[in-house]
Amino acid sequence: MSADSPVMIVGGGPAGMVAGLLLARAGVRVTVLEKHADFLRDFRGDTVHPSTLELFHEIGLLDAPLKEPHAAIDTMTLGLLGGQYTIATMKHLPVAARFVAMMPQWDLLDFIAGQGKRYSTFDLRMSTEATGLIYDDAGRVNGVTLASGEALPARLVIAADGRRSVLRDAAELPLEDLGAPMDVLWFRVPVPAGMDMSEVALGTIDKGGMVVAIPRGDYWQCAQIIEKGGFAPIEAQGIAAFRKRIVQIAPGLAAGIDAIQSFADVKLLSVALDRLTRWSRPGLLAIGDAAHAMSPVGGVGINLAVQDAVAAANILAAPLAAGADPDPLLAKVQECRWKPTTRMQALQRFAHQRVIEPLLRGEISRVPFAVRLLDAVPLLRRIPGRVLGLGFGRQHVQSPLAKEFQ
Repeated sequence: MSADSPVMIVGGGPAGMVAGLLLARAGVRVTVLEKHADFLRDFRGDTVHPSTLELFHEIGLLDAPLKEPHAAIDTMTLGLLGGQYTIATMKHLPVAARFVAMMPQWDLLDFIAGQGKRYSTFDLRMSTEATGLIYDDAGRVNGVTLASGEALPARLVIAADGRRSVLRDAAELPLEDLGAPMDVLWFRVPVPAGMDMSEVALGTIDKGGMVVAIPRGDYWQCAQIIEKGGFAPIEAQGIAAFRKRIVQIAPGLAAGIDAIQSFADVKLLSVALDRLTRWSRPGLLAIGDAAHAMSPVGGVGINLAVQDAVAAANILAAPLAAGADPDPLLAKVQECRWKPTTRMQALQRFAHQRVIEPLLRGEISRVPFAVRLLDAVPLLRRIPGRVLGLGFGRQHVQSPLAKEFQ
């Protein structure tokens, strides 16, 4: 390990970019590798929860991202079997932004990249794909190999390369698959002129299935929950049948549904729910989806990933800036983030078993008592609002700002 080599962060998603920003502002040399030429990939997680917005507030950067186009949602409604139910509120949360900001992920990543470039210690390399690891004679990870054939030395490698992480496989980190009963079909539906987007609930459930409609200004980013591996039969029935089923579940989408002209306008997300039982080995740390793939339930994936990044920076930034060996500290990141991760995944598995699986079997025939109770007692809505908005084990930025940047 050479102290002159940078920390190499593989993956320019929320976890990788936030880790890169926080380490760089602490005076640690960081190189972030992103395999794509830009961040413009649709149908990625767009729900930026209050816990993440508060982290930007803590380092004085909240106002700028909120100037980007976004929808602010502080109350969660559910359309269920023909009725409308209010089930969660975030208006009471002890943070600066008491809402979920629905914004395209590429805007968030472009913003973080711009902030990172303010620091001389931050290097973002686009169109640079890491394909493997290199090791020293003792078996410690000390760099990455690229698709170009180049090898880049690293003081520490942070694998933030997503739920299909190449690096966690290369590092032979043990993966526990928790199983997921569903996949998701993503598509866009334009908002007709003069229509109020609130006429369509964020989530709608009936006997025919479930549709999520995330407001994006002039269109909804929509998701249909389907049975795991069930896309082929839907595709075989044709696009007209698909459109008809969506409108049956969420009638408010009818006026714009013809914009889905073929299955080329529909993207399949294969849902995974898993976690590494060990997040590190000498010279390498996995965070975000590379360490724990989350279900779309609750839209919490981005926020857990960012919390991982903050925990990693809190634990590693000052020692790295001082030239210390990071290896003895890597397990502390998992120790800090393990309980919040497993608790949230336990809630997601509960939702899979009690809501998603009965839904997919066509067994939803009445409104659950818990939904009726939340709708009837506004004070109780604060509980799911806090879990969704702040999660478990919320982190605060404790990594330092280097004197040279003060």
